Amino acid sequence: MGKSKQLYQCTECGAQSAKWAGQCGDCGAWNSLTEALSVVAGGKASRFAGYAGDARALIQDLGEVQPGEQARASVGVEELDRVLGGGLVAGSVVLIGGDPGIGKSTLLLQALASFPGDVKLLYVTGEESPEQVSLRARRLEVAADRVRLLAETAVEGILEHARHEAPQVMVIDSIQTLYTEVLQSAPGSVAQVRESAAQLVRFAKQTGTALFLVGHVTKEGTLAGPRVLEHMVDTVLYFEGDPGGRYRVIRAIKNRFGAVNELGVFAMTDKGLKQVRNPSSIFLSRHDQPVAGSVILVTMEGTRPMLVEVQALVDDSQLSNPRRVTLGLDHNRLAMLLAVQHRHGGVLMGDQDVFVNVVGGVRVTETAADLSVLLAALSSFRDRTLPNDLVVFGEVGLAGEIRPVPNGQQRLREAAKLGFKRALIPAANAPKSGIEGMELHAVSRYAEVLDWFGR
Repeated sequence: MGKSKQLYQCTECGAQSAKWAGQCGDCGAWNSLTEALSVVAGGKASRFAGYAGDARALIQDLGEVQPGEQARASVGVEELDRVLGGGLVAGSVVLIGGDPGIGKSTLLLQALASFPGDVKLLYVTGEESPEQVSLRARRLEVAADRVRLLAETAVEGILEHARHEAPQVMVIDSIQTLYTEVLQSAPGSVAQVRESAAQLVRFAKQTGTALFLVGHVTKEGTLAGPRVLEHMVDTVLYFEGDPGGRYRVIRAIKNRFGAVNELGVFAMTDKGLKQVRNPSSIFLSRHDQPVAGSVILVTMEGTRPMLVEVQALVDDSQLSNPRRVTLGLDHNRLAMLLAVQHRHGGVLMGDQDVFVNVVGGVRVTETAADLSVLLAALSSFRDRTLPNDLVVFGEVGLAGEIRPVPNGQQRLREAAKLGFKRALIPAANAPKSGIEGMELHAVSRYAEVLDWFGR
């Protein structure tokens, strides 16, 4: 039988050492040695330690494997179901990250209370006492009487209770507070987070338990702990938004059982998180009178079209190096678009400060925002307003061409449903039959956009 032995492994090159040192002796990296666990047999490290069985029984032809149906269970929160890909899959592991106070624990407690009565639920709290969790449930006015509660931080103890309880859905709040007895490092360290998550993931896969892991976020906005944590789980969700603000956005960046880049929108109230089923109503501010520098963009977040307002302010710069500031957009892409505007439109903003903002705090990453950014900057620069009932989308290439974007008709139908009457779109996105009640202006070159705007 093999026995465990404490080792330290370099996170940069993978080299192992019998004791900790400040510098890796193989690659020279500093502070890269973390605690690891190795199984040895007969005095020598065994690559296949802990393996039992015939390897030939595990090998089969891919064509002989029958794909199983992934049955999904609704969590009772429509916006959370959306980012999960339609519901929760048995045996799946979901990692939820976000800033402190953003609402991770609140959302999961509300979700557990929304499950049907025949589903066994277990909430493991490592940061709060049972009394604190009960106080939150009462404040949120959720029916959480069926939720089994466990205050424990040792992984071995959690797994022992979970095998006895046999829950169908289990929440770990949070993974950074857990520790395993096979390692000597403190809870929250890289080795503890990695090994604790590995044991919990194995338990979920073996028993079919749907598992939620709550993860803290560092100052850089990434999940605390090793990057491998995101590779071990099936779904990674990020909570975004200002903890002091009202609205919260939950985004899926990885999902083995559904589409990524889905978006769920919530509003924080004194009774917890409330779903926002029409996000355009909060990200879209309709002005009473047309305003220069304001353009409405139809963006796609996963499978959902969403209307947001893009605002630009162009002003004479008092600096030798004019500023380019973006909020909710890529800074480098703004610089590229301004160069396209100068080269193919003859509009020079080299001596101007350019500020671009997406209203509501939402972040737009797709290239469909290019045309709306350029038009907003041009509107502010010329101090000319655009119609209130106009929507714009399209990608702008370096050669000055206006490229099509995915789901063009779906974007137009969403805009028409919200009462918009005009659209400036790429020529390749123009539907043959048109959109009822909407006037479409299709362009293929940026010069055509300037002609439409009026040079």
